[in-house]
Amino acid sequence: MTKGSLFSVAARSASYNIILQVCMRLLTFLLNAFILRYITKEALGVINVRLMLLYTTTQFLSREAFRRACLSNPDGRKWPQVINLLWITVPVSVVCGSVLCLIWLHALKPPNPEVVPAYALGVNAVVVSVVLEMMAEPLFVIGQIFKFVKLRLLSSTVYLFSYYIYFMYFFSVSRTQHIMVFPFTSVKDMLPRRINDKPFLDWKLAQLTWSFLKQTVMKQFLTEGERYVMTFFNALSFSEQGIYDVVNNLGSLAARFIFQPIEESGYLFFAQVMNRDVVVEKQARDDVTLSAIVLRHLLRLMILLGLTVVTFGQSYSDLLLLMYGGISLGTGQGPFLLKWHCVYVVFLAVNGVTECFVFAVMRKGDIDKYNQKMVLVSLLFLLASFYLTKLFGSVGFILANCINMGARIGHSLFFIRNYFKATRLVPLEGLVPNQAVVVMFCLVFLITQSSKVFLYNEVGVIWWFLHILVGCCCLILLLTVIYMRERSLVEFILHYWKEKHVDLKEDDDKFA
Repeated sequence: MTKGSLFSVAARSASYNIILQVCMRLLTFLLNAFILRYITKEALGVINVRLMLLYTTTQFLSREAFRRACLSNPDGRKWPQVINLLWITVPVSVVCGSVLCLIWLHALKPPNPEVVPAYALGVNAVVVSVVLEMMAEPLFVIGQIFKFVKLRLLSSTVYLFSYYIYFMYFFSVSRTQHIMVFPFTSVKDMLPRRINDKPFLDWKLAQLTWSFLKQTVMKQFLTEGERYVMTFFNALSFSEQGIYDVVNNLGSLAARFIFQPIEESGYLFFAQVMNRDVVVEKQARDDVTLSAIVLRHLLRLMILLGLTVVTFGQSYSDLLLLMYGGISLGTGQGPFLLKWHCVYVVFLAVNGVTECFVFAVMRKGDIDKYNQKMVLVSLLFLLASFYLTKLFGSVGFILANCINMGARIGHSLFFIRNYFKATRLVPLEGLVPNQAVVVMFCLVFLITQSSKVFLYNEVGVIWWFLHILVGCCCLILLLTVIYMRERSLVEFILHYWKEKHVDLKEDDDKFA
């Protein structure tokens, strides 16, 4: 498979993931819109903050480091040792889950049993679901490495069985039709086993995993920092946590639907095209150029998506919360929180792409140095959270997250600039949109703000429709200008979606 078609596969993978995410989240969105009118804010805070924090922490600590290490360039891999390493995620999830379960049940203040019954059952169910997911992790990673992009899943149990059933079917077909060169002949090859005359694990890969594990702890704290502060330091009441979490979930829709699949596919692409153990000057020129082109376009895409969210978010946050959760969410603190969260989305967009590239090309020593820097960033975030929350309430968490992401983006930009310094490539140009597009964003902001002032009414459905109609017209106008002025980005996306190749020489000349 050529490097160009590799990105085509990654692009389609992101697209399938986005479609699945949208379908699943749309159902969740509709159910939550109904539930919010009947559930107490206290129960919402416990479920969406405390239990979800347990789930993401256990899951992230159990698998993230292993994924990042094993998805790196697979050429020359000793696959039995890779499989053995991946199966370590299961005992790791049991250990992490057990420790965190004890903390959640005995160290943290329990919620009122009349408001949140069966809290202990919920905690144990979360841990068990993560352990089940880890039993499919070896197959998931192999599926990612060998581009099984249509293999996506629905829940923990389906997640486990669907991977095994799919691979059993794949092996039965490949044996008769010789579909592809594959280093495995059956699902049995994906189970841990002794290897004659060889170490049980690939120790070089295991050391890389350990480096990523240390980084994962820092990244998890920085990603879920506000939930840790809420959970362990009782910075907000359960009711305030409930409102904050609803707003946070709505504000993060773009990050979950679009940003995350793009980041995952981007990391997969960069990790397999670039070699983290070889300096950039000694790598194949076409590979370096292609990586820079992809990075530049991904940065441009994400900055445009982020600016779109913040532009429309300032004028439609009130209406969205009113339609989603009723008058209790559509007035008061909720809209103000959501507007600030839309600003935070821009930071999320840029950070996701820059870090996916940085993590894909960093050498082990660089990763260890990065982990040390993240300790300082974590302390900065913790101090900012306490101080800003005391001054501004819930908004303080969003401001602290902006500071956190800003520091991480700054580090990534510095790394990327130095990484390509010896070449003529400047992928960071992707951060600056076309001038006409920037002017259009400003114009759309003014129009939608005027519409909010003169048309929006909290109780008038007709006025809602008119306000939304203005927004739709502005969005169409904005997309038209982007299509006309960002032709390079549009053609890049269309070329790779259709599995055509971008002219590397032409794009290389643009960088110079």
